Amino acid sequence: MTSEPASDRPRRKVRNFALLSNRAGAAFLTPAGLLVSVFVIVPFFWVIFVSFTNRTLLGKTALNPEFVGLANYFSLFDPGNFLQRGQFGFSLILTVQFVLASALIGQALLGLLLAWLIQTVPPWVKRITETFVIAAWILPEVVIGFAWFAFLDRDQGTLNAMLTSVGLPRGDFLLDQPFWVIVVFNTWRGAAFSMMLFGSAFSSISPSYFQAADVAGATSWQKFRDIGLPLIRGHIVTDLILITMWTFNTFTPFLLTNGGPSYRTELVSIYNYRVAFHDFQFGKGAAVGVIMMLINLAFALIYLSIGRKKKG
Repeated sequence: MTSEPASDRPRRKVRNFALLSNRAGAAFLTPAGLLVSVFVIVPFFWVIFVSFTNRTLLGKTALNPEFVGLANYFSLFDPGNFLQRGQFGFSLILTVQFVLASALIGQALLGLLLAWLIQTVPPWVKRITETFVIAAWILPEVVIGFAWFAFLDRDQGTLNAMLTSVGLPRGDFLLDQPFWVIVVFNTWRGAAFSMMLFGSAFSSISPSYFQAADVAGATSWQKFRDIGLPLIRGHIVTDLILITMWTFNTFTPFLLTNGGPSYRTELVSIYNYRVAFHDFQFGKGAAVGVIMMLINLAFALIYLSIGRKKKG
């Protein structure tokens, strides 16, 4: 009987340990995989299937929906009423305007400027500012929504109380300028993320760059333009894509305006909610959801392609 060489024993132990590790890893991943399958993958394909049916909450199509093919998609893109208020086309164009004004111009620009300014203030001022910014970011959206509603209320709102105290007339902002109200609201809400991201990016830049610029007599604007912006270009792209996706899918403006008045603030997410859960047209609402998923997929692919280019 031959004995196993001593040199082969460690290898067998390594193989057995690797096999045991793979089994243990699979055992730990199985519950997470089941949860993802039940709450993400299955609903994803179920929504796609429902979008090809006329399923509703009430009536005979609630229990026995019929397959209608692309009828729901054709109704969403019907040229006859595509741009009318309360229709999908109007909400889609309104959402694009909202994203451009609130995310790309408002959140990104304001967050970038605030992040640069707090780099020049004393440390204690920077800490206090970041504390308030983080508080605005982590507060629940419902709390923020009702706080802004109380701030903008025509009769008892804080803003109108401030205006009357200095002799200015009251304004019904939620009725007269609802779109710009939700733009300002979402800018205030989302600029915190951009500020924190850009602040971390500026802090990662070596101080020697700015010290050399100070020796050369560069102004703050020159340091921002020639040193800061080029070195955080990748962070800017990442921030723009992330806040674009978040703003496109946001539902928080519903807390202020309910999509009104007269559908003037009915973003795509609010339109989807109205069609699916107010009008109970689950098939049409699922079609809107599929279109939104495709748009988000396009943003994700753009983000991944840019990430690959940065790595390359």
